[in-house]
Amino acid sequence: MSQRETVDRPKHHDDGIRSVAVIGAGTMGSGIAQIVAEAHVPVTMIDVAAPAVERGQRTIDDNWQRAIAKGRFDEGRADTARQHLSVSTAYDAVATADLVIEAIVEDLEAKRRLFSDVSVQLRHDAVLASNTSSISITQLAAATDRPDRVIGMHFFNPVPVMTLVEVVRGLLTSDATFGRVQSFAVRLGKTPVEVNDFPGFVSNRVLMPMINEAVFCLGEGVASTEAIDQVMKLGMAHPMGPLALADLIGLDVCLDILTTLQRDLGEDKYRPAPLLRRMVAAGKLGRKSGEGFYRY
Repeated sequence: MSQRETVDRPKHHDDGIRSVAVIGAGTMGSGIAQIVAEAHVPVTMIDVAAPAVERGQRTIDDNWQRAIAKGRFDEGRADTARQHLSVSTAYDAVATADLVIEAIVEDLEAKRRLFSDVSVQLRHDAVLASNTSSISITQLAAATDRPDRVIGMHFFNPVPVMTLVEVVRGLLTSDATFGRVQSFAVRLGKTPVEVNDFPGFVSNRVLMPMINEAVFCLGEGVASTEAIDQVMKLGMAHPMGPLALADLIGLDVCLDILTTLQRDLGEDKYRPAPLLRRMVAAGKLGRKSGEGFYRY
């Protein structure tokens, strides 16, 4: 079955999602808000820090301008999308949203606090989703009054380009909630893949050990940064080498995910490479800081 067939098949299913709130205006939050607006669904991008909201809005506008310049968008489509996007530094919009997507820092306690605070403001039938890349959906759901309506929606960076969404079922996530979120992901032009609630899900449980091993190779002097990435691109047909990919993801995010995997699975094979820890401590986080394994 082609991707187009997969996307088109459930189109007539009514998921009941008429408005969305995205909490977090960073790289992932702004990307999610952008594609929701492009799908003509009213969306409010929320961040308690006003500068973060402003940066997120600029990022979205810049993305639309680049798409227009490349002929993938026209001004009319961009204007329509803009009309569906609003921003806020307050949580008021969650009270009327059918779906709230959390996209804040990859930290269990921070997410649990947010889920606890937000869940009591939601309508009874609203769904609360997390864009977490590794944290237990079941643990997040336990902090709410609606564990059956909590789910994972793990988007991939850059969100407007990458088609995959891991839809993660917590232990108590209902079939109805899963069906609504799966259908909504299709409305966004994404391909949802059902995953159960284990640390790292599928993507990062497979990807992060590879990135970590590449960092070990670099730290032990097996080969240079460029050589390691070339081996994986030319020998394994990867479109991007693991060290360049780590820079794109963010070295701090990679460290957080590996720490979660090691803690929750109890396996030393997920132990973060010492070089990765040193680079994060030094503020060399990848593209977002201007330097990681490469300079940007």
